[in-house]
Amino acid sequence: MTTTSVRDRIEAVLRSWDSYERHRGTNPVIDYDCAPLDQAAAPPTPATSRVAVLAELTAIADEPACRADDRLRARVDADIAYLRAMLGQRLPLAEYVRLTQGCGVAGWPDGYVAQVGERARACLAALDIDWDGRTLTQLARAEGVLRRRDAPDAIDQAAADLAPLVRAATGTDAPYQLTVESAEVDAYWSYWLDGAGAAARLRLNRHRAEFTETQARVFALHEVLGHALQSASWYARWTATDDGVVRLLSVHTNTQVLLEGLAQALPLFVIGDDASAVARVRLAHYTQLVRAGLHLAINDGVSVADCVTWARARVPFWTEEEIGNALTDRSVDPQLRSYLWAYPAGIDWFVALADRGGTDVGAAVLRAAYRGPSAPAGLAALWPAGPAIGGPGTDT
Repeated sequence: MTTTSVRDRIEAVLRSWDSYERHRGTNPVIDYDCAPLDQAAAPPTPATSRVAVLAELTAIADEPACRADDRLRARVDADIAYLRAMLGQRLPLAEYVRLTQGCGVAGWPDGYVAQVGERARACLAALDIDWDGRTLTQLARAEGVLRRRDAPDAIDQAAADLAPLVRAATGTDAPYQLTVESAEVDAYWSYWLDGAGAAARLRLNRHRAEFTETQARVFALHEVLGHALQSASWYARWTATDDGVVRLLSVHTNTQVLLEGLAQALPLFVIGDDASAVARVRLAHYTQLVRAGLHLAINDGVSVADCVTWARARVPFWTEEEIGNALTDRSVDPQLRSYLWAYPAGIDWFVALADRGGTDVGAAVLRAAYRGPSAPAGLAALWPAGPAIGGPGTDT
């Protein structure tokens, strides 16, 4: 059996599983479909159960053609690990993240996190923003708060203005179409992008999403010129060339360190002279590392009280609700226990790449990122001297 035929079977199972979850009203399995569109294809038949899907994936994983292709085996292993977690199996965090996100969870030393925090505070201080419970309020006022109804137009304009810079940096000329929708969801996310082919759907969570003029620029880079354009670029490539890889993107798999890491750090690569946008990235880098500390602590049995105290000491503007949500998301939800680790792991690596300066390695990574997916091991191969993805280890 060929690699491509095994890939096709994997995609068929994933579509069936995705249809099953959507019919249940639970989290979808496929977040972005980059496979060439078949207009004549019938809608997938929902799987009969998660147990049935697990049996199918396990059988595929045992086939020689799957075992012989590292890309296929890593994808199926991630799907199996996530599905087993949905069914109640709780692997140790390090094993679970390695199987799903493809990186380690060693974490970062306190001294390093403090240095990242000092840099973020210096950027904020340059904008006359204090580091206390008022930080986010002051930052929003300084950046210019947008009315909710004006945010979509501001994002569209920012994307149009910045598209030439991103396309020049990444070497992509792929077209994309974007539809913006509003949602009312009590969830961690302020916005979420999914789609198929060149068509992306952006949902703004009105329960959480608020924008400033700076955030509109950062958001346009992250979601529109990051995720939407990147996914459309992969779709365009796979429409022209079939390399046998699974073309269905899921947040529990090893593409997320690349996707979320670059999307968060993209302002440093294309608008590094925008002090306000850079401050947002520096702040995100620091707070993601603090979230990573919570992620490790709550999964290692540290008490909730100690986690809350630890977080308050490092991020004075976080509310109890925000800290509580961070703990719940990273310990209870099988999807987020994996996926949310991609944010600190990814932003730390890509910020380091941006700070490296020069045009050789950084330019090569950005162009490769818009040609096709790379697992963390693939990113490390592009920059062997780069930092350990997932951290070098903590102090304890």
